[in-house]
Amino acid sequence: MTISAIKEKLHSFIDTAKEKQLAELYLFIADKFAEKYDWWEDEDFIAEIDRRIKDFESGKTKGVSWEEVKLKARLRLAADKDRKMDLMKQAGSDPLFLADMKELD
Repeated sequence: MTISAIKEKLHSFIDTAKEKQLAELYLFIADKFAEKYDWWEDEDFIAEIDRRIKDFESGKTKGVSWEEVKLKARLRLAADKDRKMDLMKQAGSDPLFLADMKELD
């Protein structure tokens, strides 16, 4: 199929398409032609990542385990006090965790 034929078919489709079809086509085309953001080309982003890595490697900041992240999220979302108390018991006596818990009160 030639480029002219493709353009003709697209114009015909656009001229007869329903509103929803036009919206979907527009989103599809806009996404295909949109400029994609490349994190690795962003100097500010790279500088921030480098700073965070240095802080972690030097011991200035402490990493958090995935289990701790999930537990804290569950605690923040726990609606009833009984559930919150059960989760706090799971956390044990971790001093960092308990310090974070003060923020929730």
